[in-house]
Amino acid sequence: MKKYFDQHGGLILLEKIKSNQGFGFTIFTKQQVEQATNNFDNVNILGYGGQGTVYKGILSDQIVAIKKCKIVDENKKKEFGKEMLILSQINHKNIVKLLGCCLEVEVPMLVYEFISNGTLFDYINNKRQESHISLTTRLRIAQESAEALAYLHSSASPPIFHGDVKSTNILLDQNYMAKVSDFGASILAPTDEAQMVTLVQGTCGYLDPEYLQSCKLTDKSDVYSFGVVLLELVTGKPVIDFNAPEEEKGLSSRFLTAMKEKKLNELLDDEIKSEDNMEVIMEVAILAKECLNMTGEERPTMKQVADELERIRKLKQHPWEQAYHPEEIESLLGGPSHHIEIEHIGSFGLEKKAEKVIAVGR
Repeated sequence: MKKYFDQHGGLILLEKIKSNQGFGFTIFTKQQVEQATNNFDNVNILGYGGQGTVYKGILSDQIVAIKKCKIVDENKKKEFGKEMLILSQINHKNIVKLLGCCLEVEVPMLVYEFISNGTLFDYINNKRQESHISLTTRLRIAQESAEALAYLHSSASPPIFHGDVKSTNILLDQNYMAKVSDFGASILAPTDEAQMVTLVQGTCGYLDPEYLQSCKLTDKSDVYSFGVVLLELVTGKPVIDFNAPEEEKGLSSRFLTAMKEKKLNELLDDEIKSEDNMEVIMEVAILAKECLNMTGEERPTMKQVADELERIRKLKQHPWEQAYHPEEIESLLGGPSHHIEIEHIGSFGLEKKAEKVIAVGR
């Protein structure tokens, strides 16, 4: 056990903890995490992921989530302690707090705060509640998640790229506030490019096309994946539909086709489809389309996405401040149309370029 502890940089962590009394991070023993999870009993499993299994546990009378990882990069074992120091200092209300780790095992285990209301994926799919989810709530969760990712990209030092943004990695607390989780997943993934070809970080349906080609994770990889989460929020549909034709299996492909053909209305979640919501939904759709740009450089940053979602939320709350004509929204969504030309100016675009949508009448 001492061998593993030393390999993972445990001494560096210990020195930091001893020298800084206010350092809110704990190194747990193997015995502690085994007792906390009743020796990793299956009844305590909270969920499975590509990087490992998450268990519910009790440590020092506190309910926690313990991630038992599958792999660790051999070349980075000595750096693990340093990386834990970086991740442990992340403090954001919309990011799950990393409380500590266990290093006395071959693959380190991570200990996070426990978030009680499950995942955004479950919430969208009505697995954990009976009432419908309003557009207002969906927009709030989207903005909170975007703010968390923007913090990781812009305020963390050094910047952290999530690498696996998806609705199952966005948790909801007792007040249904969004909490981005698994933000340390990428540090446990292999970084050797030869390995990365076979062990691609991320999840099918959310993966940045550029990343699939280069195997280089960037901040814009997270932006692409977040664009897919936006689609889940407004459509309520699965990211991959295995029963659909090949070209329509991916939600992003179906969405881009629907936008092109002015048939977005057919994809939207019935729970939020209403005349009052259409303008706001179209704003979210245009933002999602920018996030899903095939070229990373042309996507907005997560900070720009968060700012745009804040603007859209204000538009939802005070629609009279920024109103569109109903016939314009109808044409974009495939409803009754007129021969019009619309020019939408995005407030977040790198060049604030206009997106023209031509709607031809019957």
